[in-house]
Amino acid sequence: MTSPKPVRIGVKLPHTGLTVGPASVPRLARELETAGFDSLWVSDHVVQPEVITSPYPFAADGKATWPTDTPYLEAIVSLTAAAAVTDRVRLGTAALVLPQRNPVLLAKQVASLDVLSGGRAVLGIGAGWLREEFDALAAPFDGRGARMTEWIALLRDCWTGRTSGHHTGNYNLAPGILALPAPANPVPVLVGGHSPVALRRAGRVGDGWLAQQAVPTLDPGHLAAEIAAVRQAAADVGRDPAELTVVLRLVESAGRLDTVARRLADLHAAGVDEIIVDTSAGLPGGDLKADHDLLRDAGSTF
Repeated sequence: MTSPKPVRIGVKLPHTGLTVGPASVPRLARELETAGFDSLWVSDHVVQPEVITSPYPFAADGKATWPTDTPYLEAIVSLTAAAAVTDRVRLGTAALVLPQRNPVLLAKQVASLDVLSGGRAVLGIGAGWLREEFDALAAPFDGRGARMTEWIALLRDCWTGRTSGHHTGNYNLAPGILALPAPANPVPVLVGGHSPVALRRAGRVGDGWLAQQAVPTLDPGHLAAEIAAVRQAAADVGRDPAELTVVLRLVESAGRLDTVARRLADLHAAGVDEIIVDTSAGLPGGDLKADHDLLRDAGSTF
């Protein structure tokens, strides 16, 4: 299925690493918006173990390759800092690990971000893979997928401003609890994951699907099949598949934006509505406007 509109160009906001300082996130957020990007996105780790033993699902050998002592500014805090100095870009998580958080507290944080930013928040979520992180947060690792589905319902209930009530073995929330201020409009929830159950979850309860591929192994054909599965899952429960948004996080894209530009038409044909790339932000000689314009111009050809 071909997207009816040009692919939007989102960008990873640098909020991790040793170079992150007091002014870096606001400065880069301003610069990325000025360069023309449509959205800014942050990733998520609350804590990490010194040695990761959990299998990493996005590597063929199951091994995470980054140093675990990499500092991560908290996702919602980082986006709030970006919101304070921008006017237009949407502000999203790609992806926030939902089932390791308290859903009512998270609903409050996201609603606050949305209100302060004038309705620009987007919540991309995942079930998580790092058992050691769940353990550190005293959150159950097993059953996290089912809990994620339940937490989505809790978030949306809180975002109405007055809860209707929720009672299960996982969470009890009384009706009539006031969660204010409420977002003026529902915050979009993009459900991540590539397993069959994750694709079904995205179609059945998400406002869209948050996908991930690495640029060196980019496979639009496989992506199209996954998008079809998401849309079919939506149709199976009486939802309109055309209303779902597909956002693709392109990892290992820094220094490879020319490749992304060449494949943008293929991604558009596969059904991708928006991409998230890494740019030269923060690098010596980096030209953020050139990065954006390269992708924008490629998207103007179809």
